[in-house]
Amino acid sequence: MAWGAGRARGRWKSAFQAVVVACVIGSHVPKAMAQSDSALPDPDAFQFHAFISQGFIKTSSNNYLSYSQRGAFDFTEVGANVTKSLTDDLRFGVQLFARDLGPQGSFVPQFNWAYLDYRFRDWLGIRAGRTKIPFGLYNEGSEADSARVPILLPQSVYPIDNQDYLLAQTGGEVYGNVRIGVAGAIEYRAYGGTLQVTTPAAAPGLTVTNLNTPYVFGGRLTWSPPIDGLSVGATYQSLRFDWDYDVAAAQAAPLQQVGLLPKSLNGTIPVQFYVELYVASLEYQSRGLLLATEYSRWIGDLDSGAPKLVSAHAVNERYYAMASYRVAPWFTPGVYYSVYYPDFHATHGRQNYQYDTAITTRYDINRYWLVKLEGHFMEGTAVLDSSLNANANLSTLTRNWGLFLAKVTAYF
Repeated sequence: MAWGAGRARGRWKSAFQAVVVACVIGSHVPKAMAQSDSALPDPDAFQFHAFISQGFIKTSSNNYLSYSQRGAFDFTEVGANVTKSLTDDLRFGVQLFARDLGPQGSFVPQFNWAYLDYRFRDWLGIRAGRTKIPFGLYNEGSEADSARVPILLPQSVYPIDNQDYLLAQTGGEVYGNVRIGVAGAIEYRAYGGTLQVTTPAAAPGLTVTNLNTPYVFGGRLTWSPPIDGLSVGATYQSLRFDWDYDVAAAQAAPLQQVGLLPKSLNGTIPVQFYVELYVASLEYQSRGLLLATEYSRWIGDLDSGAPKLVSAHAVNERYYAMASYRVAPWFTPGVYYSVYYPDFHATHGRQNYQYDTAITTRYDINRYWLVKLEGHFMEGTAVLDSSLNANANLSTLTRNWGLFLAKVTAYF
């Protein structure tokens, strides 16, 4: 995709519109919010926050997320959110967000979360609306660059191109925190609803229609033992995607002749995709030190009206180890090592694995502005998108390649 002047003007026009809406919302924030650092915030006032980020992506070989071999600036995020306590137990929140990320980015502002929250007791509360999904340690803050050290969270567990539909779900949630005596405390969260998804592009002669998510449900348990800074978590999620493949007549006829596509389907293949996700999490924080590791398996079963043509079972294996240390208030370096196998039964061949060694430096210029630089040494091609690489087979792409990212974020 060409990075032309027309596209650039369109992107920044959309970003400007999103910021204008954010400022309109912010104009209703009471003056009590504009206080000095020493003043205590008014708990009954609107809490208003906003951010805008601009990133740059460059790879030594292969195109990743965008047409990155030549260098790409189509990595932009903008958001604004408001939260308000209506009573001691009732609270609401909403966030307007827009993003551009390679050819996937549309830069259309949307409310990526919006909820009403009522807490009966510490051990029991409910949320309704478009609520964030408690998946692993960091999914709930994955759209907020200021909340973490790396530019890209470990992509084995938090793939950025899945963020649009894994960040939040539309439905309800039950949550609470239960003390268990000398053993510490357990936080539980359970949710159910549906996902907001967009129809992806398909291969020539093949069209995806009637895409929807009949259900998503899951939960997370987090144990805080009597060791300051330590937490242990377990996450489960189950969901289903339904869609139809409409096959063009020119492609359907040969497939029917060889028995791969039943004649009764008339060129339309109904598909159901069942997915289960598991994550085990461990995190330790002490002063400026953060250590974290997670292990995950994603299990997918794809059933269709043409099982000889469209049918699959896959078990992904995903894990990482990450560390960062706040050396000074303005400087935090971090590293991680991330591993991804699309099918843990088949781990040979560059297209069947992705090893990612990342180094990040975060510079907090002041309390409203930060800059990050990040380098990745990549081995394998499993995370790459063939459509960004001239539709080449992943097994033919460069096995060892480098990724460099830079990002500037302003927030308050």
